[in-house]
Amino acid sequence: MYTIELEDVQGYVLREYENMKFSRFALLKASDPHKARIWINSICGQITNAEKVKKDELPEIALNIGFAKDGLLSLGLSEANLESFSPPFKEGMVTPHRQRLLGDIDSSDPEKWEWGNPDKNPAEIILLVFGKDKETCLNYYEKLQRNFEAHGLVATRNLDGLTLKDNKEHFGFRDGIAQPIVKGSGRTGPDYNCVNPGEFILGYENNYLVFPDSPAIFKEQGDVNMLPPSGARPGLRDLGKNGTYMIIRQMQEDVDGFWTFMKDRTKKEDGSIDEDASIKLASQMFGRWPSGAPLSKFPDKDPGGASDDNDFLYYDDDRSGAKCPFGSHLRRMNPRDNFEHDSPEKSIILSNRHRLMRRARLYGDPIIGSPTNHKPDGDVGIYFTCFGADISRQFEFLQYTWSNYPKIKQLYFDPDPIIGVVENPEVKTVGYGNDRHEEKQLQQFTIQGEPYNKTVKDLKRFVTIRGGAYFFFPSITSIRYLCTILPEKES
Repeated sequence: MYTIELEDVQGYVLREYENMKFSRFALLKASDPHKARIWINSICGQITNAEKVKKDELPEIALNIGFAKDGLLSLGLSEANLESFSPPFKEGMVTPHRQRLLGDIDSSDPEKWEWGNPDKNPAEIILLVFGKDKETCLNYYEKLQRNFEAHGLVATRNLDGLTLKDNKEHFGFRDGIAQPIVKGSGRTGPDYNCVNPGEFILGYENNYLVFPDSPAIFKEQGDVNMLPPSGARPGLRDLGKNGTYMIIRQMQEDVDGFWTFMKDRTKKEDGSIDEDASIKLASQMFGRWPSGAPLSKFPDKDPGGASDDNDFLYYDDDRSGAKCPFGSHLRRMNPRDNFEHDSPEKSIILSNRHRLMRRARLYGDPIIGSPTNHKPDGDVGIYFTCFGADISRQFEFLQYTWSNYPKIKQLYFDPDPIIGVVENPEVKTVGYGNDRHEEKQLQQFTIQGEPYNKTVKDLKRFVTIRGGAYFFFPSITSIRYLCTILPEKES
């Protein structure tokens, strides 16, 4: 049994703030470390923690804060004390290696990002403000913003997000259902969906039954006695305890292209649109119907309503992939008990070592996409946010190995149809002698069936990355500590 210090964990890690329909994520830049620390210290008492709240006592606002590497430096944290942070966090999301890993090429190249490119539009500090509605959120933000200028803070960009009815995203599918349950968080559920707190919060055992690497203070700065001792590094203080890493990606959704593709690939013999068939193909790619109902339970038709059904496995009920295709987004991101052949128990263990605590907020004028409603007014998409104690083993592994990589199960040319398709497939020279010719890398979606599989070829990319960054999401204690540090030139 685990006991999490919920009062010290920032709330967005374990709470979705589902009653808060509007949010503003403000990207801040600090020009005066001393004044910035004073301001951050002044809001510490307002930061929302992860303690469970009764349904009839839900607050109308929430506040959290995160820091990129340059944000910590701008507050005065020394390079020596940045050393023990994870390599992906220190390197940032924008490196040649990480571009290849995450698939940030072509239109998703960081050179074309709206924010997050450290050479053009860096992200240093992110202030996450939530409200029960737009007016409540922005009124709260305005109160916070009044003191920015006096404390050397500038908001370089505001990322305004919202949630739609039934928690649907712009493609038209219910989102945010398949969340892991963190032991000790107060939530309960089936054992196969429960993970140790160290998968998402530093300072606790993870699913390997070890404590994840946590940043420590190597060179004394500020009031280090505020921090707990480091269990892994005797004599040092633990800066990471009760904190985690936050990943955020701005994902532009091509709703029109998505539904046009589905309709084109499911036309009737006379060329007319088959609305039901296009919805089914889209659902097979997602792994759920627009209502959120899983295909593994409802393979033929959407039962309707709004489903939060996450209580299902694949090994006994859909081992062959005939209900929910192996290559679907849902099944790739969490194979559950059907990853290892004929070993459901081992599959669950492996799957749960690569889970994410996912959050999402929509941007752009609301649209719930469908075959008959797929032309949004302007850019639309989601601010995809997730938390994990190990960026490499969780987020980056999922994106590269289970999403972008086309070989999985018995599939060979099947990237994740939602987030893994390459915009301009690689062209290779194949064949010999007079038969030597160029071919584009295949990108297809395979639908398992009897007596033969069906293949949807020449997939298109429907999601473009427009910004992103890795942030340290400290405990509330560590935020207070950061406000006590003095850079060497100040001390």
